[in-house]
Amino acid sequence: MNRRKFLFVSTTATGALLVGWRMAAAQARLPYLGAREEAQWVGPFVRIESNGDVIIGARSTEIGQGVKTSLPMLIAEELDVDWNRVRVEQLPYGYIETDKGPSNKYGGQGAGGSDNIPGGWKELRQAGATARALLVQAAANEWDLPAEQLRTDNGDVIAPDGRRIRYGALAAAAAALDPPKDPPPLKKPEQFRIIGKPTRTVDAREIVTGRAVYGIDGYLADALVAVMVRCPHLDGTVEKVDDSETRKVPGVKDVILVEGPKPDASLFDGPLASGVAVLAENTWAALKGREKLKVDWKPGPWTTESSGALAARANELLDKDESGVSVRKDGDYARARKQAATRLDARYEVPFLAHATMEPPGATLSVEKDRVVLIASLQQPGGASRIIHDITGVPRDRIEISLPRSGGGFGRRLENDFVAEAAIIAKAAGKPVKLVWTREDDLQHDYFRPFGIHALGAALDKKKRVVGWSHRCAATPRNYRDPGKKGESIAIGCIEAEDFPAYLVANLEKTFYPVASGMPRGWWRGPIHTFHAFAVQSFIDEIAVVTKQDAVQLRLDLLGAPRKIPYKDYGGPTFDTGRMAGVLKLAAEVIGWKDRRRDGHGVGIACHFTFGGYAAHAFEVSVEGTDLVIHRAVCAVDVGRAINPLGLEAQMMGATIDGISTALNLAITVKDGQVQQHNFTDYPLLRMAQAPQSVEVHIVESTEEPSGAGEIGIPSVAPALANAVYAATTVRVRKLPLMPELKRML
Repeated sequence: MNRRKFLFVSTTATGALLVGWRMAAAQARLPYLGAREEAQWVGPFVRIESNGDVIIGARSTEIGQGVKTSLPMLIAEELDVDWNRVRVEQLPYGYIETDKGPSNKYGGQGAGGSDNIPGGWKELRQAGATARALLVQAAANEWDLPAEQLRTDNGDVIAPDGRRIRYGALAAAAAALDPPKDPPPLKKPEQFRIIGKPTRTVDAREIVTGRAVYGIDGYLADALVAVMVRCPHLDGTVEKVDDSETRKVPGVKDVILVEGPKPDASLFDGPLASGVAVLAENTWAALKGREKLKVDWKPGPWTTESSGALAARANELLDKDESGVSVRKDGDYARARKQAATRLDARYEVPFLAHATMEPPGATLSVEKDRVVLIASLQQPGGASRIIHDITGVPRDRIEISLPRSGGGFGRRLENDFVAEAAIIAKAAGKPVKLVWTREDDLQHDYFRPFGIHALGAALDKKKRVVGWSHRCAATPRNYRDPGKKGESIAIGCIEAEDFPAYLVANLEKTFYPVASGMPRGWWRGPIHTFHAFAVQSFIDEIAVVTKQDAVQLRLDLLGAPRKIPYKDYGGPTFDTGRMAGVLKLAAEVIGWKDRRRDGHGVGIACHFTFGGYAAHAFEVSVEGTDLVIHRAVCAVDVGRAINPLGLEAQMMGATIDGISTALNLAITVKDGQVQQHNFTDYPLLRMAQAPQSVEVHIVESTEEPSGAGEIGIPSVAPALANAVYAATTVRVRKLPLMPELKRML
């Protein structure tokens, strides 16, 4: 618990008990801004109505990772209520001003890095426990009994003689009490009745019946619909606009120029590209008006950039071995390599990737003199608040942000360029605006996962033990023009000092070679781990094949005895080799790793530590003609104590399918300084016929503190698939996406 925070307790006009965390400042309520439901007042984090109904506020942005269910489960557990009587409501962004600066009355509300569960594990349980303690004290006062003699059960306070009082009857009295000076004790795990139980998504019925409210459903009275045409050239600008035909389109109301970032490497802290916005009474008129625009573009400084040139430059840097930035150096790799009985080298290429969320970016926004209202699917509402303030000048405590469910995030909504566009357009128009992005807008103007080539080297002694390891990475730096990465290592997001096999190989070198590019870069699901796991885990398989070792046993030998070793990067502070070995052995056992296949099938395996969790994938595949058939897909996962096993299973299924889709088919390419992909015709997501019939998820039971699960299920997918393809065909794919390369090599 942050020492600057403290509990507050209050009551509503109806006598409901409100319990939550906040900073030392007056609580300001924000209205519900959704389009389809009647407004309801929900306090931070708990409201208990006089009839006994319990409403729990979900604080973090829901992008499909299940936190709208799992985080309220933490509160409900300690509150000791019947989950079937709990209603969950999404909280708005909770910005507050305090005497110590800006803060948030709800705590962290973003979604990124799989940190919602670790961040809320103790804090939210404490909120529930405090509410329960207040209700018990209210009952103790009513009965004139010591609170220590009372207990709770499913929304009742119970006296030693069996008398019961429902929470609803105690709510008003409990709200009048001061919170306890010391935090009340939390439940012991053996007392859990909600945590650890498979629990359905709280708004699943609304989702499948089409009633769930997403950001794209945002509505404000008198809002104009805006669409933009953006410069297709990296860092290009608008040279001339002829909007005469556009303004003739029925329903078109205005045309507004939106300036993008300067083509001088200034930071991406607003719109991502220069463009022209068309405002109309409805989406159709706005799109037709955009078609009529005549815009002359001035290309930027990256007109010669192409995917081929980037690959050539990366290989050149690796060949010359110059201008590298040392990331880690243990022992003496050069000496170990010179003395080695076996030496291996291989290079692996990973492409730019787009996020391609099912709901493209967009925002509904109103700018008034002293008030801004935003409705959007977000991952970083704090960043949206800051950028709106910078553009409009409206104080942040007068910026109201609702947080509807998002149609996917994967890191795309950590950036708020679409919010900046909406703020600029609404400010210029003097009317509320609903900015709509098309799929083409989305794929052409993303913050792409970096492109890179990994050059790996290994030295083995006469006993086939890995005694030296070299990992050199030439890539487009992730921190390019990112204001949040000022002062960070240029290698961040591409190669990290503490990642595998740090501390496991005595002689280890890691080096980064920056490759200049004008492509905007951002975080993509499981960022660093999806970027390098393909190379590292594929290379281990290559070592096993060349040295005639079992690939699972080789990994186990590298991990060594179960122990916790330092891990300073995100997801630490330690890496547990025993837990990693556990998921690896479980996946191998389930897939039947030691069973000999005689039917043309091949089995591949890979494992990875990501953001505090451990996962392994195993696939059984065959290649029929030029088609890859995935016969089995196995995922073993250890996230510590699972809050909602049903949600965890769904996360691993989704991540596995996402990983397969990405590994097989997806790449963003650039030519003449322009992104080449436009829609799903040339950025083809996995089709149902290509997918495995099922994903077999096996969850390790654990008493360790929980980690998040939104990203750990994807890094080991691509290498496990590539290793399975090799086992089935003896064709080693070292370049993603896998299918185009496999077809080329067969």
